[in-house]
Formats: sequence, C-alpha cells, structure tokens
Amino acid sequence: MEQKPARVRIVDAAHELMLGIGLARTTTKEIAKAAGCSEAALYKYFRNKEEIFVTVLGERMPRLVPLLSDLEAGEGDLERNLTEVARQAALFYQQTFPVLASLYAEPRLKDRHEAAMREMGTGPHKPIQGLDAYLRAEQRAGRVSPGADTYAAASLLLGACAQRAFAYEMGGAPQPLDDFAASLARTLLGGIS
Repeated sequence: MEQKPARVRIVDAAHELMLGIGLARTTTKEIAKAAGCSEAALYKYFRNKEEIFVTVLGERMPRLVPLLSDLEAGEGDLERNLTEVARQAALFYQQTFPVLASLYAEPRLKDRHEAAMREMGTGPHKPIQGLDAYLRAEQRAGRVSPGADTYAAASLLLGACAQRAFAYEMGGAPQPLDDFAASLARTLLGGIS
C-alpha cells in the first residue's frame, strides 16, 4: 500500500489531534509523531502550528469562507443562498468549537494564537466580513433594503450558527440542521429585504 505524501499525513494527523484533544494540547511534536515524520519535516511545509491549524480549517472543515467568496450578488435565490451559508456555518462552528475551546483555558496561548492569526491575515472575523460584503452587494443590486445594516445582519446569522454549535447538546434534541438553516435565513431576510 502506497503511503500518502508527508504534507497530507501532517494535515490529517493535525486534524485528528485537534478534534480529539483540542488546539491548545496539540503540539507540533505530536503532529509529527502521528504523521510518521520528524518534527523537522513538518517545518518543511508549515511555519508553525497556527499555519497548520489554518490549513486544517481550509482543507478538512466545512468550506464556509470559500462559499462566501463564491457568492455573486443577484445570482440564485437570496433565501436559498443564505440558507446554504447558515447550513455551512453551523457545520463549520460545530466542528471548530471543540478544537478552539481549549485555547480559552490558556490566555497566553490564546493571545499567541490570535497574534499569529492576525499576522496571517485570517481569523474568526473573516466569515462576518465575507457575508457582510455579499449582503452589501445584494443591497446594491436591490435585493436587500437600502436601510439594512448588513454587518449586523451578517453578525446575527453567523452568531446564531455559532450559538447553535456551542449549545448543541445542552438543550436536548436540536432543530434539524436543514430546518434551522432555512428558518434562520427566512427570518433574517424578513428583516432586511
């Protein structure tokens, strides 16, 4: 059986470790060991653990940011577009919360992680900015009310998806994902169209 390329093994191992023990407890040494390579080999592909994390988000998690980048104002049904954004966002946050939760227990590590994210030009603000840009374009196209606060609307939709992921198990059986996404999009659109 042919072995996967080293970069793929590293990203796979990092994904599994981050899901299993969280980002704070996942070290580059553990990633390298799980990938079957040296720690030095890991640094041939990635500058640091944060860059590996961003790669895991982009390659192994639901594709929220690319979806937002691909949306074109005036194309497709606006409610359907927002429903898909809500669906992908709920899945994205559901999978990333367990990975990131451990950072909040270690303030210095969280600060270092946030600084690295800023340096790479990424972070949790990107989906909000992406959805805001899409809604502003829809506003210019006349499909969103001229008086609507598109940044607030983006924050409301994505915040609801993040809250669903955070409280997923706490309230018993949650509303099915597709129903949640459709209801959220319809309600948001009722306020901004």
